[in-house]
Amino acid sequence: MRQLKFDPIGVIRTPYTSLEDMPIQPGGGKDELGELIIKPHYSAGLADLEGFSHIYLLYFFHRTTVTRMRVIPFLDDKPRGVFATRAPVRPNHIGLSVVELIGIEGRRVKIKNIDIIDGTPLLDIKPYIKVFDGVEECRSGWMEAVRLEVEAHRSDNRFSEEKSKGGNS
Repeated sequence: MRQLKFDPIGVIRTPYTSLEDMPIQPGGGKDELGELIIKPHYSAGLADLEGFSHIYLLYFFHRTTVTRMRVIPFLDDKPRGVFATRAPVRPNHIGLSVVELIGIEGRRVKIKNIDIIDGTPLLDIKPYIKVFDGVEECRSGWMEAVRLEVEAHRSDNRFSEEKSKGGNS
């Protein structure tokens, strides 16, 4: 088996410098602008991306150092399995967001609807393709009961280092 190794392709710049009061999903960061700054040796990979309206961002939760298998997620008060949530305290600390692509200028990618902390290492970009990714008939598990609250809800300290020390297992 090949050794796992990730080399960030760039950095995500956003208006959020603190975990507290940050949107918990891209819907909560509606209309917030951000920018991806791609490393020069990866910039050729941006060719042809501008034709897509939305992109997936895969990134590293670089401020997370703990892992938990059960968490109390945002918008809930019941412990859930970490894989049934988008909590950052996952085994590999990899995040995923779908954002709107505004434009590309050189190696700078302008984006909208961002929910990521400033300075986050960007691992990959993939185009959102409706025919592949748009699932008409789907279920959202325990989130169905709170789906309308996502836009208004903001992050708190439940996944911060201080909270994690006493944390949920």
